[in-house]
Amino acid sequence: MLVKVCGMRDATALTDVAKLEPDFLGFIFAPKSPRFVGEALAAEQVRTLPPNIWKVGVFVNESTENILATAHRYGLAAVQLHGQETPAQCEELNEAGLLVMKAFSVGEKVDFDALLPYVPYCDFFLFDTKGAAPGGNGATFNWNLLSTYNLPVPYFLAGGLGLEHAAELSALNLPGLAGVDLNSGFETAPGVKDAGRVAEMLKVLRAA
Repeated sequence: MLVKVCGMRDATALTDVAKLEPDFLGFIFAPKSPRFVGEALAAEQVRTLPPNIWKVGVFVNESTENILATAHRYGLAAVQLHGQETPAQCEELNEAGLLVMKAFSVGEKVDFDALLPYVPYCDFFLFDTKGAAPGGNGATFNWNLLSTYNLPVPYFLAGGLGLEHAAELSALNLPGLAGVDLNSGFETAPGVKDAGRVAEMLKVLRAA
C-alpha cells in the first residue's frame, strides 16, 4: 500500500514526516486552500527532501505553464490535478516528464466511462469525497463504489482518512487500489501534520 501524506506546509512537521519515508509527500499550490504552501516553505527545503520520496504538487485549474514553473522551482517529480483539468493538459504534463495524478470527486456513484479519456495520460487516479471544496473536505465516501473498477490506471483513496480507518484500509481488497492519501485526519492545525499519528498509520499499513 503506497502512502501519500498531503497538505504539507509547516517546516518542522515536514522534516519530521519526511524521516518516516512515506512514498509521496504532497504540497498544495491552490491559493484558496488552507494548506496553500505560499511562502510557508522554502523551495530549497522541498527540493532537498530524500530522493526516494516522490514530491507532488497539488494544483486546481492552473495553467500548464505555471505548473511547470512551480515544479521546476520546488523540484517536484509529480503533479496532482484536483480541478476540471482536461485529458489534453494531463498529456502535456505527462510529456514534460512529470508523474500525473488526476483527482475525481465521488458522491453517490462513480462514472468510470468519464475517466476513459484520461487513461493514456495518467499514472494514478485519486478518488476523493465530493464536497464544497475541491479537496480537504474531511469526510469519507462509500469505498464499495469502486468494487467494479476495471480501468488500467491504479488509484489512491482520499477523503477524511484517519487512524480509525487503519485496520479497515489494510484489509481492503479493491481492484486497482494502489495507495492512500493522508491529510486532515493527521493534523494538529491545517497543514501541520502530527508525525506520531502518521507513524502509527504507516506501521499498520506496512505490516499489511
